[in-house]
Amino acid sequence: MDGGGDGEMTLAFELAALQELTSPSAVFDGARRWSKYVGVVSDKPTYVVTNFTRKERIRQDFFSGPRGKAESLASVKEQFDTDRHVFIGTTDEDEELADEVEWEFLAIEAAAEAAEWDLGDAEDEDEDDEYERDDWP
Repeated sequence: MDGGGDGEMTLAFELAALQELTSPSAVFDGARRWSKYVGVVSDKPTYVVTNFTRKERIRQDFFSGPRGKAESLASVKEQFDTDRHVFIGTTDEDEELADEVEWEFLAIEAAAEAAEWDLGDAEDEDEDDEYERDDWP
């Protein structure tokens, strides 16, 4: 995947897209070479995203927080002025959302192929529950 090498792209990953990668932290680090800002958006509770990114040692420039994906992407586009805003997601709904908020959409499979990222095996759909239960007192 080529962002032009000028760092003039904001890249947002849907949490589910990151969870499909075998090495999310390496992907994030690599994306920083051709993106100015890289972050995570999700409709999941903030602690789910925080636990996942902490466990994977991902330093994000932005995340959705308590807002949903639509509000988050609109806010990020307003705050981070770059030539391109690309949303990497997993579903048709993600693609429709990107269109609604005027972001470019890229399916995780296409992004992985273009950037030579490794996708993991399909895991249990309740994978994010692991991040919900971790770190509880």
